[in-house]
Amino acid sequence: MKKRELKEKTKFQKWGFFRLFHSAFRNRQSAMGNKGFTLIEIIVLIVMAGILLPAIVVPFATGIKGSGKPEMVTTAMYLGHQKIEEFMKYNYGNAALNPTALTSYVNSDISAYQWQWEIAYVDNNFNASGPDVGYKRILVRVKDPENDAYEIYSVVTNFP
Repeated sequence: MKKRELKEKTKFQKWGFFRLFHSAFRNRQSAMGNKGFTLIEIIVLIVMAGILLPAIVVPFATGIKGSGKPEMVTTAMYLGHQKIEEFMKYNYGNAALNPTALTSYVNSDISAYQWQWEIAYVDNNFNASGPDVGYKRILVRVKDPENDAYEIYSVVTNFP
């Protein structure tokens, strides 16, 4: 029995406990030398990647998901400005600029977007006024496909 214990002890010394579990204690005289990775190093790398990758990917995926919103806002603002320009080409006294109550939403030139508008008399502080004092406010409201509304105002005057 003593021979067996001695044999096991020398076997343990020959292979080295830490050599099996960490590359820092590798036998410099091994056939591979310092090349390659130990199993524990690969497992640690996989665990670290499993922890770090979701921390990187989740914010990125969230950013990608919301990346369509700026395009919708830009399109809605473009449509609003387009409608304002249609009104602004007329002089103050033109019938196209007669006061109009807020219209219901109608489909715009681009599908899934809707717009409505209002033309109203305002005073010199841009507050609603009953009589004509020389100012008309044009309001255009555009809804995007997610039903968010964007408003654009413009004022037309009767003054030179």
